[in-house]
Amino acid sequence: MLELSGAKKTFNPGTVNEKQALCGVSIHLNEGDFVTVIGGNGAGKSTMLNAIAGVWPIDEGSISIGGINVTAMPEHIRAQYIGRVFQDPMMGTAANMCIDENLALAYRRGAKRRLSWGVTKAERERYSEELRILGLGLEARMSVKVGLLSGGQRQALTLLMATLQKPKLLLLDEHTAALDPATAAKVLEISDRIVEENRLTTMMITHNMTDAIRHGNRLIMMNAGKIILDISGEEKKRLTKAELISKFAESTGVQEETDEVLLS
Repeated sequence: MLELSGAKKTFNPGTVNEKQALCGVSIHLNEGDFVTVIGGNGAGKSTMLNAIAGVWPIDEGSISIGGINVTAMPEHIRAQYIGRVFQDPMMGTAANMCIDENLALAYRRGAKRRLSWGVTKAERERYSEELRILGLGLEARMSVKVGLLSGGQRQALTLLMATLQKPKLLLLDEHTAALDPATAAKVLEISDRIVEENRLTTMMITHNMTDAIRHGNRLIMMNAGKIILDISGEEKKRLTKAELISKFAESTGVQEETDEVLLS
């Protein structure tokens, strides 16, 4: 469902601020894979995600989504294949529009616009059922403006919007980092449920080692623009936080096996 081959990206080339963010990264995701991506600041996680989403072009390599080569495709065209949830709960929704209106925008994404009622009765009934699955009581508040919702509620709504029209690829960009631990756990629970029920191919970036281990069927670790670990199957199921730190230290040659080394 995703094929990233030999991706290279350098920012500010030829200047004192030159930064090689991706160094020939290759990754293959099968349909239904849920991959968590972890690594320190500057490891290349967000650069890889933004390259896949088309935020900026890669210098070398190719990107295919669902068998379609999107390497040269602009972000707004590529968006038809991708669902994305950002770190900031304020992104991904229209704060001054109601919950049902936001869902209608997501549901009609890519469809031709025409003069008609904004939200039909049939659509409202469907949105109510979808919201009920979240378990947050939002189905009874569909006429409430999204800007009045809490951060966790907005992230849950954004998740629903991103998957209402089943995307070929779901990108979760540290989507719980701005939430308190209890709310983050709830949003991750909802994420797991939506991904599993829709069998979505998913890539989730996180700074939390426990979340990276607990969620998904595959774990990738990045460092200095390269993939240094790729763990899946039974090995991932048995993986502990201490073992992950040890593997990181072994792969990078770092002696201090601490959380700070991995996450700083």
